[in-house]
Amino acid sequence: MRAFAFASAISLALGCMAQAAPGRVASLNLCTDELLLLLARPEQIASITYLSQNPAETPLWRQARRHRRNDGSLVSVAGLRPDLVLTMGGGARDRVRIAGRLGIRTLDLPFPQSLGDVEESVGRVAAALGRPEAAVPILTRLGRLRAGAPARPIDAVWLGGGGRSVAAGGLAAQWMALSGLRQRPLLGDRISLEQLLVRPPAILLRSVYRSGQYSRGQRWLAHPLASNARRSRSIATDGRLWNCMGPLMIPEAIRLRGEAMR
Repeated sequence: MRAFAFASAISLALGCMAQAAPGRVASLNLCTDELLLLLARPEQIASITYLSQNPAETPLWRQARRHRRNDGSLVSVAGLRPDLVLTMGGGARDRVRIAGRLGIRTLDLPFPQSLGDVEESVGRVAAALGRPEAAVPILTRLGRLRAGAPARPIDAVWLGGGGRSVAAGGLAAQWMALSGLRQRPLLGDRISLEQLLVRPPAILLRSVYRSGQYSRGQRWLAHPLASNARRSRSIATDGRLWNCMGPLMIPEAIRLRGEAMR
């Protein structure tokens, strides 16, 4: 199934283009910003959201600051007359209809739920940009990473502020599996200090996101009773990468695999 999904994504990226390559593309979502910045020619990018220009939100902020910003609304980019607008999540059907009336083509991607969805999004955006070749290195690298995933991942818990964690079957857990980590199932996708005391994971994958908020949100780990949790090996990960969990996760998964296997 993995080989089929990878082949399908490559085929989509390399498929025949029914429409001419767009010359002016705007993105209205942080995650489509990242895809646009990774796959488009710089001169194709008409606008990206203000979020992608914030160092706290994405590692691509320097690249993003070379381009005009928008507030995530169609109104903020309509005057630029883009010939393609990228969105994600399907939550603004009226926006898509208005774009159609203005003669603006839209590509509304679903929020990815699996690694296959990530591959498909990369292929679709590259194809829509008229740059199918731009997707091939990303898809090839991800395909190799998936093919080499450790057969016996290590018990782990992804930890965000205040005990927030991730679903054991979700996309974050799938990236963790590529890193050699098995996300432990948790009730409500959260872990408490008591759970860490009774049964600490082999590895605590601690998300560092917005450092000030991160330190406040995980202050409870400094409690004296948390000493037992220190039996877990702690590995830090850049929380910005987990906002979208797209292609930027590939080098992080490789790094984490090396850390986990030490």
